[in-house]
Amino acid sequence: MSAAPRHLPTDPLWRRWWSSLRWWVRGVTGADAYDNYLEWCRRMGHEPMPEKAFWRDQCDRQDRNPQARCC
Repeated sequence: MSAAPRHLPTDPLWRRWWSSLRWWVRGVTGADAYDNYLEWCRRMGHEPMPEKAFWRDQCDRQDRNPQARCC
């Protein structure tokens, strides 16, 4: 899961709440997988694949290696 959002002390409470909720939902649903992949590529010095190709590969990997998941 990607790093939690950083908030400034001057940010309004609703903005801090909303960005934290958004971060949590993206992590639970897996929508942050591409962001995590980009971070990994940056750390390793690899050239990342385009987002569309990443999601296609992600679905193909899940089909080849089924694991316990809701969908």
